[in-house]
Amino acid sequence: MIDIKPFSVPYVPRPSDIKLFLTDVDGTLTDGGMYYGTDGTEFKKFNTRDGMGLQLLQKTGVKVGIVTSENTPINVNRARKLGLDYLKQSARDGGKLAATREICDEMGISLDQVAYVGDDVNCYDLLAAVGWAACPADACDKVKAIPGIRVLERRGGDACVREWIDLILARQ
Repeated sequence: MIDIKPFSVPYVPRPSDIKLFLTDVDGTLTDGGMYYGTDGTEFKKFNTRDGMGLQLLQKTGVKVGIVTSENTPINVNRARKLGLDYLKQSARDGGKLAATREICDEMGISLDQVAYVGDDVNCYDLLAAVGWAACPADACDKVKAIPGIRVLERRGGDACVREWIDLILARQ
C-alpha cells in the first residue's frame, strides 16, 4: 500500500488567480542592508532578476507594485524604471494593509486576489490578509509562521521575488 502524505506545501496560484502582485522593498527586493555614502547619500542594491520577474508578470495582465514603510527617492526611481503600476510609500503602523485596500478599492478587487511578498513584522498584517502570501527565506520567524505562507528558498535581495513569480508563471 502506498503511504500518501497530506499536501503540506502552500498552493501556488495561477496568474489568472491574481489581479495584483505587491512587494516590500527593504529585506525583500533588497538584502535589508542600509548603505550610506560619506555625504549621507543612501544606496540600495536591487536584484535585476526581481525587476524582470515583475515585468514578466505584468505582461500577463497582473498589476504590480511596491508597498513599503520607507519613503525614499530610490524607491521612486526603481518603480519608475520598472514601469510598476503602483508605489505606496510611508505605509507605517498598519499602513501597508490600508494602502493595499486603497489599491483594491481602486481596482475593484478583493484582498483574496492579491499576492504580497514581505519579510518583517511591519508586513505581518498585510501578509495575513492577502490571498497569496510569500516571504524570503530569511524573513523573521513571526512572518514565517503565518498560516499558508510560502517561505521561499531565496533570501531577500537574492531574487526571492523572482522565485515566487517564476512559480506563479509556471502555472500558466
